[in-house]
Amino acid sequence: MSTFIPDPLHPAIVHFPIVLTMLLPLFALGALWAIRRGARPMRAWGLTSAVAGALVASAWLAVQTGEGQGDKVESVVPENALESHEEAGEAFLYFAGGVLVVTLVGLARGRVGQVARLAGTAGALGLVVAGWQVGHSGGELVYRHGAASAYTQPGAVGSGEADANRSVAERGADRD
Repeated sequence: MSTFIPDPLHPAIVHFPIVLTMLLPLFALGALWAIRRGARPMRAWGLTSAVAGALVASAWLAVQTGEGQGDKVESVVPENALESHEEAGEAFLYFAGGVLVVTLVGLARGRVGQVARLAGTAGALGLVVAGWQVGHSGGELVYRHGAASAYTQPGAVGSGEADANRSVAERGADRD
């Protein structure tokens, strides 16, 4: 019987915050442009706030699934690399939460809303950098330290250091 829920779940979930992180600045800039052309701030900026909310929800889910699957991967990858990725993910979640609050304040009228919309746009651009750091450290876990081997090779145990130092050809030869 096949299931619709991937296992491991974390690698599938992390793509949602990645995409939303890239879209949020576009929505924010588009909303600022629309407001400048006469659109009502509540209507134009509302979609930006909704995307920021979806980003926070998906980032929270990514952190939760990462924590749940970290136990299995920690037997394969170096502890410091895993901790670095976990800390970057948690920091990203808090940063995204802050940006969400600012975007919600951006729904206000007047000067307060205007300042919040500009700050929210700047925060959205900052999230791209923070998201890149999380994604890069996650990619390091998979492609440099062999985190996927915790799921692809039964009983895979090790520090990940030895596997990271082996060439791709050597690892491929082991599979033959």
